[in-house]
Amino acid sequence: MAFEIWLAFVAASAVVLVIPGPTILTVISYSVTHGHRANIPLVTAVALGDSTALVFSLLGLGALLAASAVWFTVIKLIGGIYLLYLGIRLLKTGGSLTNITMSVPTASPWKLFANTYLVTALNPKGIIFFVAFLPQFINHTDRVTAQLWLLATTFVVLATINASLYATFAGSARQLLISPRAQRRFNIAGGSLLSAAGIWSLLAKRLS
Repeated sequence: MAFEIWLAFVAASAVVLVIPGPTILTVISYSVTHGHRANIPLVTAVALGDSTALVFSLLGLGALLAASAVWFTVIKLIGGIYLLYLGIRLLKTGGSLTNITMSVPTASPWKLFANTYLVTALNPKGIIFFVAFLPQFINHTDRVTAQLWLLATTFVVLATINASLYATFAGSARQLLISPRAQRRFNIAGGSLLSAAGIWSLLAKRLS
């Protein structure tokens, strides 16, 4: 693969990643609520979640989702329902300041990891996006498999860095955002966006 093509992929991926989606919204929410102690499980979950989606894509699951309405619907429903579940939970928390305070010590690092991993990995549109995105930078006259794995690894590294930066910023700004009013507004906004992402996933049309 030409170095210029790889750099173009890095630039395109950076643009895609810097726009907050369900995964980054989840990272920010947990980082604000739990501080820097949440960074390791959250960033690890993002790395493994993106790796899972990319592996499924490279193994052909993305093509299966694009071609099979049944499989697409099954995974779409699982991912969409889970996003809706997290969004509704945030909305309920945002409407109750007592719940915000009492829920902080009950979330273990494993729970933070599991929730963030599922949000990242159970996203059928993300899997299909990888299938559509990666081949744009592939030279079909060269070793396609090696190029795909190089691009996949690059994307995971960039996603991990992106999540780390968001988590670090949110953790550092915790004192500014920890007030009941700020938390309520943040959780309502984040819950609304996560719910919208879940609805969008549920309504997503199968690629032709």
